[in-house]
Amino acid sequence: MSKQEWAALSGIEKAFMINAFEIDILPGFWSDLDDEDRDRPHDEIAGILLGLVDRGWVEVRRIAPWISPTGQKGYQPGELVPRDRLAAVLADETGWDYPESGDWTGALTLVETETGRKISRRSPEEID
Repeated sequence: MSKQEWAALSGIEKAFMINAFEIDILPGFWSDLDDEDRDRPHDEIAGILLGLVDRGWVEVRRIAPWISPTGQKGYQPGELVPRDRLAAVLADETGWDYPESGDWTGALTLVETETGRKISRRSPEEID
């Protein structure tokens, strides 16, 4: 990755990439947006996410339950939402809010791909 590539991303794209890096559920991306971007139409924001998916930088998955080796309950990225169903899934605005029940199972989460990691992380040469 170069600083130029990261700098060329819009604020919304950066928020999605941060969310994917953190493997947070989709609503977590709202906290990385500035006020102006929060007011954009929902379908426009969803279209930006679809662009990152189409570039191969991000996958959209469903959260699945997970149990650690010590028996602690948690969550992990689960089933991939197929690209041909993704636009319809993102059109459902409930997926963009934290679940009222507090149970994240089935919620949407963003996951970086190998290609996406090259955008969100600096290369060893850039770190030096």
